[in-house]
Amino acid sequence: MMFCFQCEQTAGGKGCTKSGVCGKQPEVANKQDELTCALVGLARAAQGKVPGKEAEELMMQALFATVTNVNFDGARIDELKSLVQAEKAKLGGTSDLAVDELWKGDTDLVSLRSTLLLGLRGMAAYAWHAYVLGKKDDEVTAWFFKGMRAIGEEHTVEEWLELNMEFGQVNLKCMALLDEANTSAYGHPVPVKVPLTVEKGPFIVITGHDLLDLKQLLEQTEGKGINIYTNGEMLPAHAYPELKKYPHLKGNFGTAWHNQQKELDGIPAPILYTTNCLMPPRASYADRIFTTAVVGYPGLKHIPEGKDGVKDFTPVINKALELGGWPEDKKFTGINGGSEVMTGFARNTVLGVADTVIEAVKAGAIKHFFLVGGCDGARAGRNYYTEFVKKTPKDTVVLTLACGKYRFNDLNLGEIGGLPRLMDMGQCNDAYSAIQVAVALAGAFNCEVNDLPLTLVLSWYEQKAVCILLTLLSLGLKNIYLGPTLPAFISPNVLDVLVEKFNIKPISTPEADLQAILG
Repeated sequence: MMFCFQCEQTAGGKGCTKSGVCGKQPEVANKQDELTCALVGLARAAQGKVPGKEAEELMMQALFATVTNVNFDGARIDELKSLVQAEKAKLGGTSDLAVDELWKGDTDLVSLRSTLLLGLRGMAAYAWHAYVLGKKDDEVTAWFFKGMRAIGEEHTVEEWLELNMEFGQVNLKCMALLDEANTSAYGHPVPVKVPLTVEKGPFIVITGHDLLDLKQLLEQTEGKGINIYTNGEMLPAHAYPELKKYPHLKGNFGTAWHNQQKELDGIPAPILYTTNCLMPPRASYADRIFTTAVVGYPGLKHIPEGKDGVKDFTPVINKALELGGWPEDKKFTGINGGSEVMTGFARNTVLGVADTVIEAVKAGAIKHFFLVGGCDGARAGRNYYTEFVKKTPKDTVVLTLACGKYRFNDLNLGEIGGLPRLMDMGQCNDAYSAIQVAVALAGAFNCEVNDLPLTLVLSWYEQKAVCILLTLLSLGLKNIYLGPTLPAFISPNVLDVLVEKFNIKPISTPEADLQAILG
């Protein structure tokens, strides 16, 4: 038996108890719970003290490892737990949270406690990506320990709500930190068209969010006759000048992450997973999957951390040369038949044309902005987002980010005043860019963000979406449309509070929601 209700596809909309819909087995789910409870113990032991570098790194890595579709390897989870216990002992030791207390208690208290825990897991991924690029924020790091101590404490509903809103503000700082890390290392993203054709010859597909892994792979494949293709959340990497300058970074392979078992079937190239979303691989391509960082799956080859932060991707490179790629160029399309996609419309680019945007709004050329983005998933109802974007009027602009964009990012929606109507702002953490654009527009129009002609239509799947939602709520954003279903960990009473305070709305149909938004 197990219990897990952290993702959107959880069984029956209530929780996975026999095995995870994601493919996670009960033994691994239970080990992840044990690791989580050990992290509560580590946080308790660190109270009033200064945790060392190893303890801080473990807090981020271990929380990251429990994010959906990251680590399915029980042995790796056990290893992390042992390291956590050792660090706890260095800090003087104390008791862990009892595993049977993690998901039990009053329904509303469990709901809010779980929301905070899942948000912490999402923020850990962002903090780790910034950390490997040399960026750290002491307040963000300290809050991991504060938050995990809180998970093992008793709080009232009001106190849990306050903790979740405080966390939302801390996650905003974490997203700003990652934005600074990425842009200082690789430059500000610039708009770029990304082809979906795979050229003949050896190639490597790299997926996930870790831009440093991509940079090192590009360096190590230079001059070897191997092309590199992004997949999933790695797509926005094409927009960063310091990554785009490598001529063998050719294009993007594949669509949304949940199509990987079909799209990778028989692919004549290795695939490198730097983060989620990893699905249990089929035998036809399992021999060519490589994992790195906290990603793990039994039987798959793993690229470990290297000296001075440099990983050795030689096994991946050799596999690419061995498999050889396709003998001729192979054309692929997005899910709507498009042959290319665009990305790179992050805050620097959009704010760079702010005057044009503001004038277009004042002149009536742009009547409304939609932010349609978030995590994608396999649920049938997610075609809502494709239809919603297709049905948006021609005098509206659609901003998007994260992997939910694969539902519509190959569509050509045309332009308004020389600007594309569909603008991809980047990875899920680039919600920071969207927030900065919204704040700038509100300043330009001398109004509150909630008074802008802007509607957020979000899709969620895993825990990074949770931390982003908490950030948006902590900023006071209202009237957010959320789907395709509401989280199983949000109790009816907690939902009532969110509706009352923030007017969160479940999606219905594209037609009805557009009518309600635009009138």
